[in-house]
Amino acid sequence: DSNSNSNCNCIAEILKVINILQNEVCPGDNCLETCTRAYFGPSSSVDFNTRPVTLYTCDGTALAMPISNTPNETETSTIFRVEKVDGCCATLRVLVYNADTSTYTSTTSFFTVNTDCLCTIKCLGDTFVEGV
Repeated sequence: DSNSNSNCNCIAEILKVINILQNEVCPGDNCLETCTRAYFGPSSSVDFNTRPVTLYTCDGTALAMPISNTPNETETSTIFRVEKVDGCCATLRVLVYNADTSTYTSTTSFFTVNTDCLCTIKCLGDTFVEGV
């Protein structure tokens, strides 16, 4: 079955759940504070649309991608928004964190990663990202 994820690692499954939640932003119940909790934010009454993630390779290195599609871009980010999951492949959007305002900025920089190359996912606090 080409839609089977039996050969994928658990990172693909977590990313798929996050993507579904972001797309539907469904109200939740008393779930644990994990990457797969059913609601966004500290309570179901908060209007968030993104669960930012940081991903790590099996050698412990945080995945970093350019913040723009400009040739020779040197500024990178390690914070991403799940946009699509298809089997073991996940398409992610690069987010930029603004420490002054504690907000994330959406970029037009996207990439696709083979989740088999990832070993760890860290979910950051749910947030609202404009333009996604």
